[in-house]
Amino acid sequence: MKPTLAALFLLTIATCFAQSQSPARTAADGAFKPQLIVPGGLILPLYPPTSPLLKHERLHEPENYNSATGGKGPITNVINIHNPSIEVHLATDRSLNGAAVIVAPRGGHKILWVGPEGGDYVPIFNKAGVSTIILRNRLRVDGYEPTTDAVNDALQAIRLVRGHAAEWKLDPAKIGMIGFSAGAELSAPAALFFDEFAKKNGAPDPLANVSARPDFVGVIYPGPTPFTRNPETPIPANVPPSFIACAGSGDRVHALWATDYFTPMLKATVPNLEMHIYGRGGHGVKRTGPDQIPYSTWLDRYMDWFRDLGFLDKPGAETKAARDVAAFAKKAKK
Repeated sequence: MKPTLAALFLLTIATCFAQSQSPARTAADGAFKPQLIVPGGLILPLYPPTSPLLKHERLHEPENYNSATGGKGPITNVINIHNPSIEVHLATDRSLNGAAVIVAPRGGHKILWVGPEGGDYVPIFNKAGVSTIILRNRLRVDGYEPTTDAVNDALQAIRLVRGHAAEWKLDPAKIGMIGFSAGAELSAPAALFFDEFAKKNGAPDPLANVSARPDFVGVIYPGPTPFTRNPETPIPANVPPSFIACAGSGDRVHALWATDYFTPMLKATVPNLEMHIYGRGGHGVKRTGPDQIPYSTWLDRYMDWFRDLGFLDKPGAETKAARDVAAFAKKAKK
């Protein structure tokens, strides 16, 4: 008899706890220090340990890691995140464009698939000169609310990367994010609520004066977006461009959530909005392997969109995206 999905999930969680790949490590302030997903990266906590957005009594708790090879290979997923962080992988040649993509993995707010929807994108983006930042946000299963705590983590990640742009030789006008499934429940509100986040999270945060606005967002087979909950959600005048991709009937619920996001943006004539709904596929899709279908090329379409908007142009050059945003904002204020 085949195990149920619930049983498989419980087994995965149990394995995560049983196969933690390293002993707990803590910083001088007592906060847990996360382990790298991909060698060669840099991990930075999103918040100072005194931040009111954290549960200080849980900062010392270790994350729990799981690997597809019984704890001996690369980390595939993680839970028990109380000191949220970013893992930074700077592109080898940032002089090509200086762009950076913050990747928010899926996992239903129960687990973070930081390997297949995080680490696996590092070499892909590196080939285009784009830096990859893996977001390790807090989860509902660990006692956090995705629409507030996890969205705060996403917006803080944007501020943190932009705050280090000069040091890391990134273009501060080419910093955005791409979210998968539950991760898209972070990238979608990041495109809408960056001003609200800035107003609520000012001093004493050392990044209070750094913009949390993403320059672009990817919304890939998304969970429910703010428009799902409230179709009249206000769209900021300087809303960034969005790329949306999902299977159609084979992933119907997520496709409907994708259209929930796309439709009001289109009605508002937001520029550079692009959506691909594929005829065949399910929830998630492998980019390599014998069962290649058109859906598996969605990242190629994303890179076409990314290139067309100027994000692969030389650092410092004004992008087409920025010009179009400025024109849309000017028109919206009339």
